[in-house]
Amino acid sequence: MIQKEDLDRCSALINKCRSEMAKRVVGQKEMIDGLLTSLVAGGHILLEGVPGLAKTLAVKSLAEITALDFKRIQFTPDLLPADVTGTMIWEPSAGFSVRRGPVFANIILADEINRAPAKVQAALFEAMEEKQVTIGETSYPLPDPFFVLATENPIEHEGTYSLPEAELDRFLMKLLVVYPQPVEELDIVKNSPPLSSGSSSGSAPGRAPGRVPLSPVINMENLTFMRAIADSIHIDEGISKYIVSIVTATRPTAKSKDGVYRYVSFGASPRASIALYRCCKILTMFEGRSFVTPEDVKIAALPVLRHRIVLSYEAEAEGMDADAVIGRILSHVPVP
Repeated sequence: MIQKEDLDRCSALINKCRSEMAKRVVGQKEMIDGLLTSLVAGGHILLEGVPGLAKTLAVKSLAEITALDFKRIQFTPDLLPADVTGTMIWEPSAGFSVRRGPVFANIILADEINRAPAKVQAALFEAMEEKQVTIGETSYPLPDPFFVLATENPIEHEGTYSLPEAELDRFLMKLLVVYPQPVEELDIVKNSPPLSSGSSSGSAPGRAPGRVPLSPVINMENLTFMRAIADSIHIDEGISKYIVSIVTATRPTAKSKDGVYRYVSFGASPRASIALYRCCKILTMFEGRSFVTPEDVKIAALPVLRHRIVLSYEAEAEGMDADAVIGRILSHVPVP
C-alpha cells in the first residue's frame, strides 16, 4: 500500500522540476511532462516539431536539473557510426585501444536525428535497447541511467532519411512540440536576451537561456524512489486488459480490413503494451493518485502509439494522421 506522504513527495519533486524548467522554457507542458516521464521510465523520447520551439533547450534544461552527464550529437549526412559509438585506435606505444564516442553519457541529445543515414541509425539500436555498445569484439556498458532524446524536423525532407521502424519502436514516446499560445509567445519575446548580450535574435524560446541558472532537483536517490513508487501504483486487471486491447486493436488482420483498419498497414508491437503500462503508472503518480484509470490510458496512448503504427496509402490520401487513427481506435475499444 502506497503511503500518501510518498505520493506527496513524488508530486513535490515533479512540480519542482516543472518550475525549474519553466525558468527557461515557456509553456510546452506536454513536452516537459513527457521528458519527465521518460526520465522515470528509463525510456527514450522522439521530439518532433518545427525549428525554434525549444526542443534542444528543453533537453539541455532536463540534463541540468538532474545533474547528469550530457552529450549532444549533431546528426549530419556525413556522420559515421564510429562518430557516435567510438572506435579502436592504434597507438605505437600501447597498441590498440578503445576511444569511446559521445554515446557514453547519461543523456544523449540526438539533434536532427533524421539527417543521418541508415548505418548511423543502426549504430544506436544496441545502445537504445541493450544499454551497451560493442566496439571490436568487446561490449561496453553505458552509464546508468541512459536516455536518448532525439529531435527531428517534420517539414524538411531534402537531405533527410526516414527512421527505420525498428528504431522508432525503441522510443518510449513520440512528443509533438507545437507552437506556443499568443500569451506564451508574448512572454518569450519580453524575456528574450537583450541586444547588449550578443545573443542571437533567433535563439530558441526561453528566458535568456544563457543567463538563467537551474538548480539540480533529481538525483539518483530521488529517481530510484520515484521509480519504486511508480512500480507500486495499482493497475486493476481490467485496466491491464484494456491496455492490451488497445494495442492489439492497432493490428489489422485479413478479416478486419474495413472501417478504421483500412488506414493502418502495420500495428504496434508488444513493446507498445509495456510502454503504455509503464507510462500510465507514471502519469498517475504525477497526479498524486495510487491507481490507474481508463482516462490515464487514453492520455498516454497517443504519445506511446503514434510512432508505432504504419499508416496506409489510403490514410495519406485522405489526410489522416496517426493521432486521428488512434483516436478512432480508442473510440472502438470498450472501456472497462
